[in-house]
Amino acid sequence: MLEHLKAEVCDGNLELPRHGLVTWTSGNLSARDPQTGLVVIKPSGMAYEGMTPDDMVVVDLDGKVVEGVHGPSSDTASHLYVYRRRHDIRSIIHTHSTFATAWAATGQDIPCCLTAIADEFGGPVPCGDYAQIGTEQIGEQIMRFVDQCPAVLLKKHGVFTVGTSIARAVKGAVMVEDVARTVTYAKLIGEISPLPQSEIDANHDRYTNRYGTAAASSGVTL
Repeated sequence: MLEHLKAEVCDGNLELPRHGLVTWTSGNLSARDPQTGLVVIKPSGMAYEGMTPDDMVVVDLDGKVVEGVHGPSSDTASHLYVYRRRHDIRSIIHTHSTFATAWAATGQDIPCCLTAIADEFGGPVPCGDYAQIGTEQIGEQIMRFVDQCPAVLLKKHGVFTVGTSIARAVKGAVMVEDVARTVTYAKLIGEISPLPQSEIDANHDRYTNRYGTAAASSGVTL
């Protein structure tokens, strides 16, 4: 069942340790099949090394295991809460990446003080409230911010990103850690201040709607 999606979800999960976003068994990635509505997610407590597509767990939107020899991730309820409410979201990722989670530990938004943050996120990366693991509370916090940012920090916990594809969700997870690291170092050097809203809007529009289009049309690779 959903063999192709299970392979994609397995590959997506394996991207997380490759980018240094998870350690040991922490973190997870899921994806929803638009035809059946079924969700494929990483199994609970499984190390990434040696993970195969057959280890992935298929659940329905109510959390019932449809296929799998392992239990689904402890964050399954959070993922499903979002999928039931946003049909455009195809993939959700949870990480404890070091720098972004450090901001979550302090309960602070990552300020939009760089063009890279404006480009990718269109404003600050928000930090939601504390929520209990294994409940829909995390999904509620994601839904609070999903219209303004594809990445959400969870206070005292970690990072969640969403995307219209696995690749987009992975990119969000990589980029939020990258900007969190840069801003952390910047604060060690001196005071930081946010970009003006007009510049945030202009950069996000350029990056979202025009970045790469000229190169694509001309056949030039940048």
